[in-house]
Amino acid sequence: VQLQASGGGLVQAGGSLRLSCAASGSISSISDMGWYRQAPGEQRELVAAITRAGRINYADSMKGRFTISRDNAKNTVYLQMNTLKPEDTAVYYCNAVDYLRDAYWGQGTLVTVSS
Repeated sequence: VQLQASGGGLVQAGGSLRLSCAASGSISSISDMGWYRQAPGEQRELVAAITRAGRINYADSMKGRFTISRDNAKNTVYLQMNTLKPEDTAVYYCNAVDYLRDAYWGQGTLVTVSS
């Protein structure tokens, strides 16, 4: 499984960004897809995840501002981020987990929120 993320960039506080992540390769083996982020000096943390059936899990701090969605026909997962804050600045990583629970990671896309 290969994951290609896009959509990061620089945005002012209060703004929005939409991240996309397209999967290729053994896509029929993918169960869950999601997003993690890692800020400088911090550990990587879950942002949100979505199963193939559409069941969603958000990190508590992301609820209400971030929305994850998935298009199984396009093998793509999205993360709509609204009302961004400087503390949302991080590298955002796309993640996929297959039915054997093996995890795959995209290359990361940088989101920078200026105050």
